[in-house]
Amino acid sequence: MSQEMRAVEISQPGGPEILQLTTRPVPEAATGQVVLKVAYAGVNRPDALQRAGAYDPPPGASDLPGLECSGEVVAVGAGAEGLSVGDKVCALLPGGGYAEYVSTPAAHCLPVPNGMGMKQAACLPETFYTVWSNVFTRGGLKAGERFLVHGGSSGIGTTAIQLAHAFGARVFATAGSDEKCQACLDLGAEKAINYRDEDFVKAMRAEGGANLILDMVGGDYIPRNVKALAEDGRLVQIAFLQGPVVELNFALMMVKRLTLTGSTLRPQSDLAKARIAQDLREAVWPLLEAGKVAPVMDSEFELADAAAAHARMESSGHIGKIVLKVSG
Repeated sequence: MSQEMRAVEISQPGGPEILQLTTRPVPEAATGQVVLKVAYAGVNRPDALQRAGAYDPPPGASDLPGLECSGEVVAVGAGAEGLSVGDKVCALLPGGGYAEYVSTPAAHCLPVPNGMGMKQAACLPETFYTVWSNVFTRGGLKAGERFLVHGGSSGIGTTAIQLAHAFGARVFATAGSDEKCQACLDLGAEKAINYRDEDFVKAMRAEGGANLILDMVGGDYIPRNVKALAEDGRLVQIAFLQGPVVELNFALMMVKRLTLTGSTLRPQSDLAKARIAQDLREAVWPLLEAGKVAPVMDSEFELADAAAAHARMESSGHIGKIVLKVSG
């Protein structure tokens, strides 16, 4: 194994054009970690936030972007259990995925599902960890409940629709075009609301209100979400594309007995992420291997074209996941 690797670094805060190909030392496997030879790396919104200078990596994490990948185990650190050199895995990363090699805790790796290629597998960790922990663990979604997911055609949205549908919920989604709405319906949504010409609050109230809403928009969606929730409803916030600061009448929360919560994945402890991985292995991996759930793929770019991948994501024209081909 070479001592040097190609990687994409953030040269300075800014737009996609500041992503630059560089050379870095190959990381080593610390205690409890493995080193992966990266096949594909997923491209996610937090990568763009980090690139813009708005989302610093946690202490000790790589400064390189990239929060998920698929690859082959090439080194195993002391105390890293359950993995051997040569294993094919997908992994949630603390950072560093835009590179030929990356280190990550062994407990955050999951086997590539039977029948799935490395390209698709690279798209599983970030969205499936996020959706499982927020929709099912934090949000407590149950079969038969009315579930609304905003941004239904995004990587998070397409995952949330499929998993909620697979577990028996009634799924509703918002999206910004007829094509994106149709994609949501094809994945199992009962109704897809084009937010450009229909009010999701009215649409959900006509159904009796949402029992659970997953939102990454924020801004004026927050008070509207509160209005769209049914009594005893739950709002789970995972991002703020329109900003986190709003004016909100909390009387509705009391009257309707609402729960407002949220989380971010990256700053959570290694143990918390390991527990999510175990839940996914038990509850979701059988669905992936049975073909009942699958990542929705949008486009593929070479590692050197990471800037174009970011531009694609920030255009919001994509449906599903964008990946970088590293050595796959």
